[in-house]
Amino acid sequence: MNNHPIESHIIPSDFIERLAITADTLSSKDICQLTLNFNEWLKAAFSEHDVQDLLTARAMFVDNILAKLWCQHHLDESQISLIAVGGYGRGELHPFSDIDILLLTQPDIDLALEERISSFITQLWDIKLDIGHSVRSIKECIKQAINDVTIATNLMEMRQIAGNEALTQQLLPLLNDDAFWTSENFFIAKRKEQKQRHLQYHGAAYTLEPNLKANPGGLRDIQTIAWVAKRHFLADSLEELVEHQYLYPNELSELIEAQDYLWRLRFALHFVAKRSENRLLFDYQADVAKMMGFGDEGKAPVERMMKRFYRIISRVSELNTILLHRFQQEIIQDPKEANIKVINQDFESVDTLINATNNRVFMRSAKMLEMFLIIAQEPNIKGIHSNTLRLMRNARRRLVSGLVDYAQCRQIFMAIIKHPRGLGLAFNLMHRHGIIGSYLPLWRNIAGQMQFDLFHAYSVDEHSYRVVKNLYQFSQKEHNHKFPLCSKIMQKIRKPEVLYLAGIFHDIAKGRGGDHAKLGAVDALIFCQSHQMSKHDSRMVSWLVEQHLVMSVTAQRRDINDENVIRAFADIVRDEAHLDYLYCLTVADMRATNESLWNSWKANLLHDLYFNTLRALRRGLSKPVETRSKIRENQQQARDILAATHIDKSQLDSLWREFRADYFLRYSPEQIARHCQRIIGHDRTEPLVIISTKPYRGGTEVFVFAKEKVNTFASIVQVLGAKKLSIHDAKIITTKTGYTVNTFIILDSRGKALKESYQTAEITKALSEKLKQDDCRDIPLQPARREVKQFKFPLKVSFIKIKAKSKTMIEIIALDRAGLLGNIAQVFQQLHINIHSAKITTFGEKADDVFTISTNENMALTEEEKQKLSDKLTQEID
Repeated sequence: MNNHPIESHIIPSDFIERLAITADTLSSKDICQLTLNFNEWLKAAFSEHDVQDLLTARAMFVDNILAKLWCQHHLDESQISLIAVGGYGRGELHPFSDIDILLLTQPDIDLALEERISSFITQLWDIKLDIGHSVRSIKECIKQAINDVTIATNLMEMRQIAGNEALTQQLLPLLNDDAFWTSENFFIAKRKEQKQRHLQYHGAAYTLEPNLKANPGGLRDIQTIAWVAKRHFLADSLEELVEHQYLYPNELSELIEAQDYLWRLRFALHFVAKRSENRLLFDYQADVAKMMGFGDEGKAPVERMMKRFYRIISRVSELNTILLHRFQQEIIQDPKEANIKVINQDFESVDTLINATNNRVFMRSAKMLEMFLIIAQEPNIKGIHSNTLRLMRNARRRLVSGLVDYAQCRQIFMAIIKHPRGLGLAFNLMHRHGIIGSYLPLWRNIAGQMQFDLFHAYSVDEHSYRVVKNLYQFSQKEHNHKFPLCSKIMQKIRKPEVLYLAGIFHDIAKGRGGDHAKLGAVDALIFCQSHQMSKHDSRMVSWLVEQHLVMSVTAQRRDINDENVIRAFADIVRDEAHLDYLYCLTVADMRATNESLWNSWKANLLHDLYFNTLRALRRGLSKPVETRSKIRENQQQARDILAATHIDKSQLDSLWREFRADYFLRYSPEQIARHCQRIIGHDRTEPLVIISTKPYRGGTEVFVFAKEKVNTFASIVQVLGAKKLSIHDAKIITTKTGYTVNTFIILDSRGKALKESYQTAEITKALSEKLKQDDCRDIPLQPARREVKQFKFPLKVSFIKIKAKSKTMIEIIALDRAGLLGNIAQVFQQLHINIHSAKITTFGEKADDVFTISTNENMALTEEEKQKLSDKLTQEID
């Protein structure tokens, strides 16, 4: 309990003199101006002073404001006490942090005092202080703190600012009593609190927009160590843990260095965000990096700042684990009751933790890897003992080269990779404690490597780790129901280590410049050869790394019902084995990129591409499907479906004569039957809009049959966009009689198919009304979303070679914004270009849209027409 005033020697004297406790009264306006001036000084002082001095300075400045107003409201004449609690009580007050105060009162206060307290609090709000306040008696404080560990923690850091000191002295000894919180109960509560907080981040510290306070390894983890120490030892500082031999001097230096860096980040973040903010969002990172002194030349300063941040939180997490385990042993467990089992001469298990039997075990570097192999082999082991973790930590830092350089280490590493449980807990702990990087220097290069987009949620190493974990999950039978196809493939292949190594290496070359897939393929091949893998397995790993993006690109950007697309993809994969491996790696990769962006639509696209390719491989690539045979097959199957509906054959033949051959190739027999059943007998003076009730590939199909008008496609896009729906696929066909046959696959804002019938009714009505209009008014270009504004890159237009001689494929990559698709469609309309299909994909802040188009005469665009289109798109959209 810091029941003593804090002092700062760096605050300019004029600030304190203005707040001196005199008879002079300061108005709210005067204090607001003084606070504004103080904040300007604080920001200017950031580059010259230690951040701890600045935090103390702000706490002292606020102390003086509160003390001044305390007197102005005549509360100094009452028998109550003004107390700082929480971070403010510690004297750590960031520029816009909340100011938590307790007004400690007698059990009963009269109405006049209540009014003075209310007036005091009101003025604190008037002067724009973010006050968190409570008014409690001693009895109320103890009662509420006993039931709430957060309140108890805040009270433990109380510090008197003004008022009745005797009252404060009555409370202090009660906070040290076991009836308040025993060390054991407090430790259990704080550890539970930390676990719950970490779960919010899915156990991942390496998120690209971290929370400096709550993130695993963040400031809260340092504070948890201090709180537990304070409760158990009545220690006021981390330094006292060295005296109690819980912390080594070098570890104390590490914690203080880490705390200082995180404080500086948070201090700068507050000024950049102009409010109390703990999330280091992309919006703020460049300005924070500049204020931190990393420079402002492009992405490099942010990358340097974040790499250091990730190193810091990794070290904090490790120290937090060591120290909390030591507290657990001291506070809760009796060492004499521990269940000790000898594993070999170097290791034993202590309850469920592996422990080194002597302090010199890691003098032989291979023993570090051997320990993780034992963890894989012994299912009862759940973690590493704190003493052993500390020994391993020190040994890891003494390494002068990667463990991969030693033949024995290579053998053990491959034994871990090949063990049925090796990629479970053992791999988790190797990642968490930096052993993968110690083994493989290439992995160290991607540790904390930023990915500057809204598509990826994690740093490169964290993403790669999650890819491997996904692959391991596919191999476990308890997850069969989640990923049936991946699980079936993974559990039948003889060498899952091939996939695990591909997962480790697939992004290993990111950040080096050049094509990371090709560079990584070379690295993977060298690795496999040095680990005595067969030529076939080595080449498979290398091929998977080089081609790890091709399946996701094909599924999301190409028409996977097009036989030419399937043949081109099948030519790359060559055989079923390569297809099996690539499918599992692709699903694992896409799911590990950003869990919130994985959905049924993407899952079904990959699933259909897999089976379409499998059929092509089994049929033989030398025997392509004959187009006319495919048309006849689809037509006959559609007739068979329609036979049960009593559709008039002559009406059906008449309708089919309106359709071009393309229609029967691009739709399944089921879709053809469904469309035709609704079109026949429909009043063609009205547009026909059908929204499927059953999901199609995880999305909702919207079918439109209407008379072709100016900007029909843009009109539909505009309506769907206004309903906050995302379009992922579109097929546009014009009949010989001037009608459009359009289908769109849409998802809601959660990335799911529509479920509510009222939604589909609203959309149907809105589309019908829009399509009755003569044309579509121009769609204004919308501003970019807040979170994408810091990303700047020019519109990219490229043309993709395809076999069809009458069509052109164009890819447009642009900053994502509302109405973008409609704007693109308007450009096509202005240049009299027909859209035949569209694949719409959003990767975080980027929209990557692929269109198959032609001229009004159904011809491919000439080079001159391509250039004209590219220029027009740049002019209208960029």
